[in-house]
Amino acid sequence: MEVRAFAIDIDGTLTENGSKVHLQSLSLLRALERSGYRVLFVTGRSSIEAYILAMFLGTTRVAIGENGGVITTSPTEHLLLADKGYSERAYELLKSRVADVRLKPVFPRMTEVVLERTFSIDEAMGMIRREGLPVVIVDSMYAYHINHERINKAVGLKVALDSLGIKPEQCIAIGDSATDIPLFQSCGYSIAIGNADDHVKSMAKTSVKGRDGNGLVEALQHFIDNMLDGMDSDDDDYIGNSK
Repeated sequence: MEVRAFAIDIDGTLTENGSKVHLQSLSLLRALERSGYRVLFVTGRSSIEAYILAMFLGTTRVAIGENGGVITTSPTEHLLLADKGYSERAYELLKSRVADVRLKPVFPRMTEVVLERTFSIDEAMGMIRREGLPVVIVDSMYAYHINHERINKAVGLKVALDSLGIKPEQCIAIGDSATDIPLFQSCGYSIAIGNADDHVKSMAKTSVKGRDGNGLVEALQHFIDNMLDGMDSDDDDYIGNSK
């Protein structure tokens, strides 16, 4: 397999203790980028958050946010792949019929609605289907997200990769939640982090035992040990010493 890019989830993959960015994994991602690989963040968070992370880290400045609904390529350039109006209508429906449905305080969204994890997704989806609304509710383990049914992380990633001249089969996806399964199915190789549940792990090509940021380090080390090609000697030595 020719590897040209990495699709990296943020929450539960790049982070530790719930929200802090795992510093060792950042160093590894920067080394990969310096060696010519493209590192793209694909997240349920806003694309702005992911873009800012990429900007300060020095990775590829193409961020896929809102579970694939938005691609940000500069502080003022955002490609929207869905109409937020559908998600807003679904939210109003649920708010009127389901107890404990409430918005989660997050960075502003352009295509989705983000809710606290306080109600049954199955019950809510039953109502949405009966109303014929073209949306889905997905659980990122950080929040519930109402997205257009045509949107997922793989859809957004493909648009971003097309702009870079890279095919999904040349990309390694690393993540931990059900929202990452479309990435696992579309990319050439996939690795689930140790905190992923058994179903998510079963959808990836392989999984690692480490949790959160430690799991990302282990996943990247798996690539380095088994699939590495084209790293320059300085970065190879650095990563080899990072275990």
